Amino acid sequence: MLDAIRWDTDLIRRYDLAGPRYTSYPTAAQFNSQVGTFDLFHALRESRKALRPLSLYVHVPFCANICYYCACNKVITKDRGRALPYLQRLEQEIQLIACHLDPNQKVEQLHFGGGTPTFLSHDELRQLMAQLRQHFNLLDDDSGDYGIEIDPREADWSTMGLLRELGFNRVSIGLQDLDPAVQRAVNRLQSLEETRAVIDAARTLQFRSINIDLIYGLPKQTAESFARTVDEVISLQPDRLSVFNYAHLPERFMPQRRINSNDLPAPAEKLNMLQRTIEQLTAAGYRYIGMDHFALPDDELAIAQEESTLQRNFQGYTTHGHCDLIGLGVSAISQIGDLYCQNSSDLNQYQNALASAQPGTSRGLLCNQDDRLRRAVIQQLICTFSLAFAQIEQAFNIDFRGYFSELWPQLRAMAEDGLIELDNEKIVVLPAGRLLVRSVCMVFDAYLEQQNRQRFSRVI
Repeated sequence: MLDAIRWDTDLIRRYDLAGPRYTSYPTAAQFNSQVGTFDLFHALRESRKALRPLSLYVHVPFCANICYYCACNKVITKDRGRALPYLQRLEQEIQLIACHLDPNQKVEQLHFGGGTPTFLSHDELRQLMAQLRQHFNLLDDDSGDYGIEIDPREADWSTMGLLRELGFNRVSIGLQDLDPAVQRAVNRLQSLEETRAVIDAARTLQFRSINIDLIYGLPKQTAESFARTVDEVISLQPDRLSVFNYAHLPERFMPQRRINSNDLPAPAEKLNMLQRTIEQLTAAGYRYIGMDHFALPDDELAIAQEESTLQRNFQGYTTHGHCDLIGLGVSAISQIGDLYCQNSSDLNQYQNALASAQPGTSRGLLCNQDDRLRRAVIQQLICTFSLAFAQIEQAFNIDFRGYFSELWPQLRAMAEDGLIELDNEKIVVLPAGRLLVRSVCMVFDAYLEQQNRQRFSRVI
């Protein structure tokens, strides 16, 4: 069974390291300011020539309320008027990027993230989607994966109806925890009834997929209280669940400084939370996809994993990794062929660049052959829990064992510990190693030693 996980406390203690989540390799920590507008336009031209399908990500940074745990790029404001100048620049960016692409390049995937995309008024959402449809080849037959992140406190039936009308067919709902004491400690008061109302609306309106986000390790949480939240969430029957480990990094993320570190659960309690959550979700029929993600067996992610076609990009696990990813908006990241590029994370810098008819690009990276090779290795491990050396050898014309000879002692130690099965032809991540697959991927990360590990969350 692909979803089999074996809980091994001793292994978890030894291999629960801080490291990247590998939504890309190389990770965003390697991006530099030498990549700019010229590189972006060149990559877009290559995408146009190859007529590659597209995945669009649109970042809406605004939130009316601050959640203390949040590490997203956001602007907290009650002033809904703040969105208008931003949307004007975003529309300029849409036009600027689209003119370098071919109208025949289909947008297979679209995702609105934030912030809170439903911070925008209904008219603003209509106008933004109209701009996207005017300049990109969005599908009209509901066959694309068009998703949006929803804050149930900001959405009602009419909002959900509008989103369905605009072409969205997937929703991702931030829930985090239902316990009132935890909600107060992180400044996110959200009732089960609010969440259920949005889910009921999504089902009635025939949204294709519902995802719920949970976070374990928040202040005031206990294994018992979080288990109650998980039970309530299971009763809502989402198609997918993301169960994230809260990384307390107040030196990097200012809102987290409002969290009293004395209220955070001890590491052993966090492990208990995760173990119980896995048991609850497995008993309810969910499959472990990997990296905090669970899905019902008939979900596209679970099917893709069984068929070894699952991929991973800046939007997490996906069935659209073959698409060029175009990021629009402040801080958004694009992956176009071998180019990664990111817009400025500073709202004023982003808007000023577009006011000067320039893209908001501020940094990025162009992958070399070694990056491409290691990216393929990490992608296979993190998506399918296995790696056939012959596949990599054929694609990159190398001898796998020779190329990675210096890594062999580490891999052998992992095999002796029971994380992986290792022979001359393959690596298989064993049930006891699946929760720790990031640690296996880290072995192949050529940049990790020179990085500050404190910028990353722990595996568990």
